[in-house]
Amino acid sequence: MAGNRPLWRWIGAGAAGLLAGLALPPWGCPPLLWLALVPVWALGPGPAALWGGAAVLVSHRWLLWLHPLDWVGVPLPLSLPLCLMLWASLGVVAAALVGGWRLLLQRLGPERFSSACLAAALWGLTEIVLAKGPLFWIGLGSAALPGDRALAGWAQWIGAGGLAALQLLLAWWLWRWLAAWAAQRSGVWRSAGAWLLVVVLLHAWGWRLLQSPRPAAASAGSLKLLVLQPAIPTREKFSWSQQQALLRRLAGAQLQAERQGADALVLPEGALSVGQSLPHAAQVEVLSGGFRDVDGALRSAVLRFEPGQLDPAQAIDKHRLVPLGEWIPGGRWLSWAGLSAVGGVSFGEPSRLLVRPAGAVGVAICYEIADGSALAAAARDGAGWLLASANLDPYPAQLQGQFAALAQLRAIETGRWLVSAANTGPSLLVDSTGAVRQRLSTGRAGTLSVQLQVRAGLTGYSRTGELPLLLLAAAAGTARQRSRVRQS
Repeated sequence: MAGNRPLWRWIGAGAAGLLAGLALPPWGCPPLLWLALVPVWALGPGPAALWGGAAVLVSHRWLLWLHPLDWVGVPLPLSLPLCLMLWASLGVVAAALVGGWRLLLQRLGPERFSSACLAAALWGLTEIVLAKGPLFWIGLGSAALPGDRALAGWAQWIGAGGLAALQLLLAWWLWRWLAAWAAQRSGVWRSAGAWLLVVVLLHAWGWRLLQSPRPAAASAGSLKLLVLQPAIPTREKFSWSQQQALLRRLAGAQLQAERQGADALVLPEGALSVGQSLPHAAQVEVLSGGFRDVDGALRSAVLRFEPGQLDPAQAIDKHRLVPLGEWIPGGRWLSWAGLSAVGGVSFGEPSRLLVRPAGAVGVAICYEIADGSALAAAARDGAGWLLASANLDPYPAQLQGQFAALAQLRAIETGRWLVSAANTGPSLLVDSTGAVRQRLSTGRAGTLSVQLQVRAGLTGYSRTGELPLLLLAAAAGTARQRSRVRQS
């Protein structure tokens, strides 16, 4: 029986990784995640690597919906193998990251609280860095949504990275309790009671943070918007019939926004082609996803049209591009521009702040919604509300649920209302507490009339960013070093 023990370690780690992938958005079930994290603390680097790969393969399985890719020029026999390779590569990267993290923890001594705090802080900081890189990640920081908004309330002060560290530490405490229970040590049930009390207090305090009125989040007025969800299939977007359907829906939305007295009409990512003008010069501002030419380089952007104008007056370009879709390393010297129908998109500026005469807005295009620190910086620089513009077709409802959870998290972190305009969904309105106020049905063309509050002032996270995580890492590292000195 002892000879089978290593095998069971690997099986347990793989099963826990699968559960962790299911516990992440769109479900968002923190208690299941805490249980699934126990083997990461308890087992070695190898099983932890398997855990990381399994969790990411489950939570990012929507990548397989890229198939078929023949519509962008990839031969059909190569389409599915290519999608499988992309999906598997993401799992391999996740396995390497989690395995490396656990190897470092092994050297520090995972049983020590100081080591656990340092490791949790490093994990949280790594998620922040990954959110700025080329790959899209659903990390532990977003796991509280949409199922546990009370716990997510802490994001007002510690952000997504802090939420990731907090959940890791709860799982570490659970692991230490299970180890003590298995060894039949004294005080086990007192420890369990203390753990439960801490969990209850964290939820109570997080909910209070969401519900308590804050002077820093005082309303600076309201804004009435009309959101258009055109629901044009991406694989058919450039056909003549779909282009005509898009123009009809856009023209109708302009007239509807004008009749309703909306302050602005909002369109999703990629709604307009390069150099395309609006169909009507309606007396309403338009914020539309589209493309523009900047010194011969193509950029994906949110274009701002002033009332009564057919051509854009301002734009904010997409900074975080989709690898292999909009951008590939060395793409300038290769004939292949990527998997996107447009391909060859160039990077914009990192700032997510669009300064408008009616007030600044923080803009996230596509999976820039995963970068909470960039939107917090936009709020710090004066953005009174947030706009998420996306085209998630042909991906399934799973990715839309993850996008909605990230939108909720960004609203909580910044204390700003958020409007999402997406081609097939999710088109929704989220208030500053992370509650979804309104939402359009997925996959159906339609418009959504919303009224949001423009906010002034800053949350703790918007002010300090990752400083709490850095302080935790510094304090834990100092405590661990002092412990080593005493032992020597």
